[in-house]
Amino acid sequence: MMPLMTQPPTSPNPGTVSWSDAVQDAMEGDLVTALAYGTPAGGCVIIPVSPTGLVDRAAGTIGVTTSLAFNGKLFNILRDSRVAMAYHTREHGFATAGEFAVVQGRADVPLSPSPEVLADLAPRVERFLGAVPTGKFWDWILRDYFDNRIVIDIAVQRVVSWPDESGNGERTVSGAAWPGTPDTQPPPAKGTGPRVGMRKLHGQVTKLTHQLIGYRGADGYPVVVPVRVTGHSERGLLLECAPGLLPEGARRAGFTAHAFGPQAVGLANRICTGWLEVDGDTVVYAPHTTSGFAAPPVKTVQMFFNGVFAKQGWRKAQREGTLAKLAQLKDAHRV
Repeated sequence: MMPLMTQPPTSPNPGTVSWSDAVQDAMEGDLVTALAYGTPAGGCVIIPVSPTGLVDRAAGTIGVTTSLAFNGKLFNILRDSRVAMAYHTREHGFATAGEFAVVQGRADVPLSPSPEVLADLAPRVERFLGAVPTGKFWDWILRDYFDNRIVIDIAVQRVVSWPDESGNGERTVSGAAWPGTPDTQPPPAKGTGPRVGMRKLHGQVTKLTHQLIGYRGADGYPVVVPVRVTGHSERGLLLECAPGLLPEGARRAGFTAHAFGPQAVGLANRICTGWLEVDGDTVVYAPHTTSGFAAPPVKTVQMFFNGVFAKQGWRKAQREGTLAKLAQLKDAHRV
């Protein structure tokens, strides 16, 4: 039986989606969230991000910042602007409410940094992530990481929330009506089974505190739910989640497990794409690809490598004409 849905408060700006004070608390204060976007094959990718409290309740928007040096996700978002943000942990942040919230919306991707936006972003970064190292060396090493940064604005279409971080309890939906259950997808041509070593992956993800599954909903927007890895078999990772969160059937899905310390230092994640099968209480996820990293729990070391990787990524983007390709893609998919 579908759970009853509570009535959301009135929006301060007619025409925008409204949401509760508890969800607003999470939007303003969560240190790390999860951004989900679709893939051309009908799947989903989930990546941990630090949105630094970017939300405009009156305008009905949220935001997330990214460096143009790390541009892989931008291709998928420009192809399909439907994205979702999961506010799933209060750990090390400023929020206190226990809500698990998924915010779905349309993303607008600028392809050049705005000095005004970057100036507004600086105090947010310092509040959530701590002071940025300064000096001649640090200014140079971090230049491409910060100066080529953009803010992706997401026009909220729907907010779905549950009263606790495990997704238990009564579901509340604000904005667009919930679209129902998505159809089972046809299996991939290469088969549905795992394509990575299960023993190693199981050992990696079970060390990470937060675990999430994402899939494409019936209306094309990503849906993200919290799960817990309980084991593995030749079929894949064995998962548990709150009743009713995952639709019956089989489909492409993304999985992420991650952990982090204060100011997002000591980041570690494992990001997968693969095949999800749900049959009653049996939930099996077969990973087809996996990637991730573990940063040392020392801020200056983490910042140094952020700067190095950003320089490498930005030089590669310039060498390969990535910004021009992104601009062509944006024009081709402009609504």
